Amino acid sequence: MLNSRRCAACIYLRRKCPRDCLFAPYFPSSNPQRFANVHKIFGASNTSKMLKQLPVDLRAVAVDCMYFEATSRVRCPVYGCVGIITALVQQITDIQYEIAKTKAEIALHSAQQQQMSENKDSQG
Repeated sequence: MLNSRRCAACIYLRRKCPRDCLFAPYFPSSNPQRFANVHKIFGASNTSKMLKQLPVDLRAVAVDCMYFEATSRVRCPVYGCVGIITALVQQITDIQYEIAKTKAEIALHSAQQQQMSENKDSQG
């Protein structure tokens, strides 16, 4: 790669971007914050080691996951993405409770309707 087309990682690390740069496909210069967050949480060396251990076809997904975790950790240093997961689990629990409650109300109304219908039939 030419110096003017360095990836975000090489720009951030202030180094030349080689043609076979490991970071270039995943950290384009158009999105410098992506690498900055990953670097802040995982470091360049650890990120490089993780990517080298993976098959090429899985690296993009791994970088997306690292970026999500890093961004979550930057936003909330204590809980990171666990805080998001916990909130989503709570929402699921709340919604399941609401669904069960609604089903019970429907069953109650159906039973009342059936009882009213049977009462009308026995009177008529």
